[in-house]
Amino acid sequence: MRVSRTPQPTAVAPPEWIAGAAWVDEIAAPEGSSRFRVDRVHFAPGARTAWHRHPLGQVLHVTEGTGLVQCRGGEVHTIRAGDSVRIAPGEWHWHGASPTTFMTHLAIQEVAEDGTEAERGTHVTEAEYLTGSLTH
Repeated sequence: MRVSRTPQPTAVAPPEWIAGAAWVDEIAAPEGSSRFRVDRVHFAPGARTAWHRHPLGQVLHVTEGTGLVQCRGGEVHTIRAGDSVRIAPGEWHWHGASPTTFMTHLAIQEVAEDGTEAERGTHVTEAEYLTGSLTH
């Protein structure tokens, strides 16, 4: 067992991955034979990820606020504190805060054997985001 007493500093989410302001706290990173990663991501109102996919899927668990999530070709879903979302391996998706509230979630995924965590696509357009946020 290893107990971590020194937390990693909060990082500003990189603009190539996030539109708007978001911050990431590393909770668990792959180490040794483990390929498990958990990050806490705090999105400002209107902030969201680019389209992306994870080779082994992802689980999102909302801890605060209200957000939105969409898988390519599907509906935009509102997610709230206490909700969990399971995204299938290789499924293109995006997630982020609603236009008017902050949203924090735990992002949980297994890193592929080759070290791949995610593949980034294009940014979610304002029209895609606003259409989803207005209907949900």
